[in-house]
Amino acid sequence: MAQVIPDETLLGLIAARASHGYEMLEYFRDPDALGRVWNLSTSQLYAVLKRLEEQGYTVGQSVASEDGPPRTRYSLTEQGSAQLREWLEEDSPAATVRRVRVEFLSRLYICRLLKQPTAPIIQRQRQTCQKRLSDLTVQRQNADHGIGRLALELEIAQLETILKWLDNCE
Repeated sequence: MAQVIPDETLLGLIAARASHGYEMLEYFRDPDALGRVWNLSTSQLYAVLKRLEEQGYTVGQSVASEDGPPRTRYSLTEQGSAQLREWLEEDSPAATVRRVRVEFLSRLYICRLLKQPTAPIIQRQRQTCQKRLSDLTVQRQNADHGIGRLALELEIAQLETILKWLDNCE
């Protein structure tokens, strides 16, 4: 499974407001923001910020700080804005519980922060989950009784719950 990383989430935070790392870290500490979605350490955040700058998605500028050493304030480049748009408009988001819990909620949060419509993101997530549910239901019809079938039934139950939950996101 591909590792879920906060790259695009950070791009969204920066798009909302050019910020330095400590300011962004507050979003990941606040349970009413991204604190219940991500468990991100300070070192992880700064590693991602460094990578985003190396990839040309952000540019950092040193700014004086009243209470300490200069800080690097990050802003998006055109390439970073394009990457963020691509992520927000992804046609087929993942339909696993973990990816919905992290990626979908991050997309939804960033859309709201940027004051963009959330209905398209919710609809694309719903469509992907419905397709996955349909595929698994067909697989279950031919599955032998045993662990494999139990795993299918668990994933089906999770997707059914996610689909009901998505109604609350609108």
